[in-house]
Amino acid sequence: MSSTTTGELPDSHTPAAAPVAVPGFRSGLRAVLSDRSTRVGVFIIVAFLALAALAPLVAPYAPLERVYHPDGDLARLESPSWQHPFGTTNYGRDVLSQVIWGAQRTMSVGVAAAFVTVFLGTNVGLIAGYVGGRSDEILMRITDAVYAIPFLPFAIVLIAVLGRSTMILILAIAALFWRTTARVVRSQTLVIKERAYVRAAHTGGASRWRVMYVHILPNVIPLSLLYGMLLTAEAVMAEASLSFLGFAPADALSWGTVMFDAFTSQELRTAWWWTLFPGLAIMLFVLAISMVGRGYERRLQSAFGVSR
Repeated sequence: MSSTTTGELPDSHTPAAAPVAVPGFRSGLRAVLSDRSTRVGVFIIVAFLALAALAPLVAPYAPLERVYHPDGDLARLESPSWQHPFGTTNYGRDVLSQVIWGAQRTMSVGVAAAFVTVFLGTNVGLIAGYVGGRSDEILMRITDAVYAIPFLPFAIVLIAVLGRSTMILILAIAALFWRTTARVVRSQTLVIKERAYVRAAHTGGASRWRVMYVHILPNVIPLSLLYGMLLTAEAVMAEASLSFLGFAPADALSWGTVMFDAFTSQELRTAWWWTLFPGLAIMLFVLAISMVGRGYERRLQSAFGVSR
């Protein structure tokens, strides 16, 4: 019976004693990457991650370095050129360098917030679906209440009370975005807990926590990973939104803060490139995550017969 406690989601008509074939990591990866749009998305994500990791090596200038012409004049509000492909700011800073350096914070906040959100949502959904009864009712009513809270006003109030920091920003994102993951995991848990191998675990004397985290959790992890990818995109957009509104830490540099600096400079009409390129970076990264997430979702549908 224990052989069914894998990362697979067994079909409801599969006999309890029948072993479930588990595809290997390499075969699963090849299946996901067989889709052209997924490969393009993976390439874009890897390119952004490489730029963020190698920023000190590939960025032409330091993020706050002022660039001067050979005659000593400040390269202020230079339009895109071969020397400055993304143009310069009103302080003579290279926008391309800022976009490259800003990828570090944008992606780290997005990934960290998505991880915390998925961790919280998966546990809430798992406990609500398995325990049921009053616990399920309380947790789902809390989830309904969280749905009624708008993100931006909540995040602004939280930052105003606790201060501007990266941890507070991650907390603000995780405090609200876990709700959908919790509902989906709960729904899947309600199905899985009726499987014969789960009943056999009960009969064998397995504790409630062992059943949840050893026998049921591996079967909901594929859905959690799917929502983790999609939540990364939402977290990136949330970070950019709050940074653009001026709620990032004073020393932070991200794609959102670059656009915030452009907005506060009152040079948007003339320096169009200042917001265009960080905005395009956000769009491309979010699009790439969406493409990979859709490919992974199609893999779940074909292999496990589930969808979000």
